[in-house]
Amino acid sequence: MAASPVRTPRRKTLALTVSTALLALTAPAVTATPAAATTTAYDSTYYRNAVGKTGTSLKSALHTIVSSQTKLSYSALWEALKVTDQDPANSANVVLLYSGKSRSKSLNGGDVGDWNREHVWAISHGDLTTSTGPGTDLHHIRPEDVTVNSIRGNKDFDEGGSAVGGTSTSYTDSDSFEPRDAVKGDVARMILYMAVRYEGDDAWADLEPNDKVGNGSNPYTGRLSVLKQWNEQDPPDAFEERRNQVIYDSYQKNRNPFIDHPEWVEAIW
Repeated sequence: MAASPVRTPRRKTLALTVSTALLALTAPAVTATPAAATTTAYDSTYYRNAVGKTGTSLKSALHTIVSSQTKLSYSALWEALKVTDQDPANSANVVLLYSGKSRSKSLNGGDVGDWNREHVWAISHGDLTTSTGPGTDLHHIRPEDVTVNSIRGNKDFDEGGSAVGGTSTSYTDSDSFEPRDAVKGDVARMILYMAVRYEGDDAWADLEPNDKVGNGSNPYTGRLSVLKQWNEQDPPDAFEERRNQVIYDSYQKNRNPFIDHPEWVEAIW
């Protein structure tokens, strides 16, 4: 059996070689295309008190806006995920977040081969629990293969490690997890939504991103610099936009603002 491919984490690179450094001095600068709004349909209504703001003022305005929501029970997530994450090519299936596989909606549970409820903001990061609240917020909960979900565990997000069995395009090491390229931006926007929605002014912890890994039980998730890159590299697609709309229309009545306005990530952080 072939060994799993290994991706070297960028954070563990100690130095550039002299030749690479010289090349960098002469190479033309490459400017990344900044994130742009995917919709302005809600700017004059839902987001009217946030438009035009930046920094802490924008974060505060968005917190007030998205905190008005209908809350779901943990058991209600099963049926909700069958709708929010339905495979566009097969209405009998859901699409799994990290593996990208399409799996029957009926295979939800806790056995090998089933899919279960993955908390992108790990429950242990701030003791979210599965009581109604952040631990049942549909904006950061996605279907995933039971085994892959267990491998991710409560690790922070970063780049590098060995390929995760069952995905081939996700990687993990001792303290972090790297999702497949097609959902890197999704992960970033879910994490940053949680940081805006839960500010410690209710019964739950003040959730914040930081630039570390190995956050354990602290109410932080990293690595922020990498999440910002992912937001730029993987802009919202039709699946993510539809999911945001379904949650707004049919379940929580609130939106993930970073799907509608991914440029607000840079405006806040």
